[in-house]
Amino acid sequence: MKTIGLIGGITWLSTLDYYRLLNQLVNQKLGGVSSARIILSSLEFAEIKRLTEADDWNGLAKIMCETATQLERAGVDCILIGANTMHNIADKVQAAISIPIIHIAEETGKSITKLRLKKVALLGTKYTMQLPFYKDKLAEQGIETIIPGIDDMEYTNNAIYNEMGKGIFLPERKRGFITIINKLQRQGAEGIILGCTEIPILIKQGDVEVPVFDTTLIHATAAVNFALS
Repeated sequence: MKTIGLIGGITWLSTLDYYRLLNQLVNQKLGGVSSARIILSSLEFAEIKRLTEADDWNGLAKIMCETATQLERAGVDCILIGANTMHNIADKVQAAISIPIIHIAEETGKSITKLRLKKVALLGTKYTMQLPFYKDKLAEQGIETIIPGIDDMEYTNNAIYNEMGKGIFLPERKRGFITIINKLQRQGAEGIILGCTEIPILIKQGDVEVPVFDTTLIHATAAVNFALS
């Protein structure tokens, strides 16, 4: 079994889900008491949040590259960046190491393609929704991406940074997200990307009429497939 390197703490809540899923998925495949080989480097989210809000992507790239390099030296065989937004600098991190980064948007695109969907909505931080890095990866697979309007975008972003990142998942926030999702469906979205690794904690498939794409689960599944290949 190969060793998975996980850059976590972005936030620690979603990192808990990553750790649980990686081990559960390995156990499902191998049975018994088998679990995943993982080396986790958990970052300080306050620093990540500050640099993100300052649009200091060079500062973020420095942290991510250093962390990925440390994990490579520790003997991991691949890297998972446990956050959608940080994939804006995934190419820079990949250039700093010789082992593969498993890209969350590429893997999400593969899942969408399996269902033969052509138009999906993307929910996440405003950076994930507005910057081109996610939509470009999906476009490479022939997938059109739509995002919420500015008010709904700010609502989503504020909920992620000011509530979910602190472990706060309110029933009224869930209702708000479902309202936004319903608007996106009316605009033609055939599926919904839960493009922040905290959103799947709040929104489940049973809450939505169209397919939802849990990026944490998709990402973890791809890593386990790699580790057991």
